[in-house]
Amino acid sequence: MALADRLAEVRHEVPTAVTIVAVTKGRSLADCRAALAAGLTDLGENRVQEALPKIDALPEARWHLVGHLQANKARHAGRFALVQSIDSLAIAEAVARHAPGHPCLLQVNTSREPQKHGCEPEGAVDLAAQIGQLLDLRGLMCIGPAGADPAPAFTLLRQLREQAQEQLGTQLPILSMGMSDDWRQALAAGSSMLRLGRFLFS
Repeated sequence: MALADRLAEVRHEVPTAVTIVAVTKGRSLADCRAALAAGLTDLGENRVQEALPKIDALPEARWHLVGHLQANKARHAGRFALVQSIDSLAIAEAVARHAPGHPCLLQVNTSREPQKHGCEPEGAVDLAAQIGQLLDLRGLMCIGPAGADPAPAFTLLRQLREQAQEQLGTQLPILSMGMSDDWRQALAAGSSMLRLGRFLFS
């Protein structure tokens, strides 16, 4: 099935207010251009070093960093329209040194899996308040659990977003949750941004 057909399947179920980020990790520039041609203007990369040549080649795209950001790569954060993976005050401070007030999301490990990045849910609201003093915090992001029902993890992220909005006194419009295997469950839980790679490209 072609990318356009897969995208049409998603569009049929996804409200227009929900942003689809085409995750182009490991994909060629031709694949990135095909995504843009299909109307997918938001593209996501997991690794800074893989993203930078693509950003240079395709500056018309809105590039998202959806993978873990290492402190030694924080100087490149400003190259992305949105950094979705801020998960500690130290990383937020490193980004702010190079790109103060840059748009970002707080990544929360709502599935509590030790192999996953993201802050602990218990500290997420306080961390959101701290990050909001340094960067332009737009919302929260999580990755659903591997091989388990993702609904509890997604519901928890939505609840944390509500608590953070109350504490910060501002709206956090983005809930980035849902990938190729669980995007329908994420939609049901209130996702406003899906990160789709394999579902679109394979």
